[in-house]
Amino acid sequence: MDYFTTPSHRQLRATVREFAEKEVRPHVPRLEAERTIEHEIARKIARQGWIGVTIPRAYGGMGMGHLAKTIIIEELARVSGAMGAMVQASQLGVAKVIHFGNEEQRSHWLPRFASGESLPTIAVTEPESGGHVLGMSGTAVRDGDEYVLNGRKWFVGNSHIGDVHGVVFRTGEGSRGLSAFLVESDRPGFRCGDPGSQAGLHGFSFGEIIFEDCRIPVSNRLGEEGSGLAVAYSSSTLYGRLNLAAVSLGIHQATVEDTARFASERVLYGKPIAELPTINLKLGEMQSRLMTARLAAYHASHMLDQGMTCDAELMNAKLINTELAIDSARNALEIFAARGLQAEYNVERYLRDAVHIHPPAGTSDVQRLRLGQFAVGATKGQWSQKLSAKVRIQDEDRELVAVG
Repeated sequence: MDYFTTPSHRQLRATVREFAEKEVRPHVPRLEAERTIEHEIARKIARQGWIGVTIPRAYGGMGMGHLAKTIIIEELARVSGAMGAMVQASQLGVAKVIHFGNEEQRSHWLPRFASGESLPTIAVTEPESGGHVLGMSGTAVRDGDEYVLNGRKWFVGNSHIGDVHGVVFRTGEGSRGLSAFLVESDRPGFRCGDPGSQAGLHGFSFGEIIFEDCRIPVSNRLGEEGSGLAVAYSSSTLYGRLNLAAVSLGIHQATVEDTARFASERVLYGKPIAELPTINLKLGEMQSRLMTARLAAYHASHMLDQGMTCDAELMNAKLINTELAIDSARNALEIFAARGLQAEYNVERYLRDAVHIHPPAGTSDVQRLRLGQFAVGATKGQWSQKLSAKVRIQDEDRELVAVG
């Protein structure tokens, strides 16, 4: 992958991997056993400054862009899918402020995100409408210099640990009747609801938030009234799909590493099972999938950093990474046999975590549907083109990273 990475990227990978091994891995058994929302590790990760990897240095961020973000998420997910998911969900919250915040909002929030002082989220999905954004029924009603919010959001990444939530509610009819807002978690009328129960990613907060006559000032609105659909769609396309691809990639890397190690150490019929043709064939398939998945993720990240039009590549990265990580986890179960069902071997965790990444930001069929539209030229514009100036690494940041 040296074609895509610079010495700064490689140093970043080493730093994140060392942190993950020392500060996160010892806690993974506890996260799996307790299955509760983890606060302390999430905050420790945030304090490393990694939530600010795409935030320009002018706002206190790292200014390293999307490939660096992919590497950070990948390396954390390699050790803990839950903590990789925590960082990827925070990045969605970053995106909405970078893309749609005014200068006052960017100056206030981006330094707080970059330092780890505040964790952001984005909340769009509702219980009844699900992934159908235009079907949402939660409302934001203008009342003088305030909006009054009522409704429920669920499947919110970092729901119970977030400090400020980027929410989309209905302010009118139709596609122009959605607006986006920033809501601090200590606002009266805001509360966390059901934390949910998950098959995987234990320790990650993926629950419900509730608004009951929650009042916020008009200054908390992101963009113009009626631009909420753009906030939701662009954040999912430009950040969500690539972020989830990175989580899947980290899980995939761990799956291949652990399976290759096990096959090399497990002796049967007088020799390591890695030497058996059937096992070696499966290992080869897993390695091929991993290489293909990483290429898709890094290529899309690189294009985004260059400000290139790449919506299709971002969708494909999510499709390829989630599908292939699940396939390799199933192969790992076949190689480990009954041992793969035991928690100490981690394989069943990798499969559960990989499956958990499949639905958010569109299932594989959603990605295929969109890619089919690209194939026949039926798309209606691309977010990577519309927002390229705010997505690519700025020249001043690129120079700082190069000498840093």
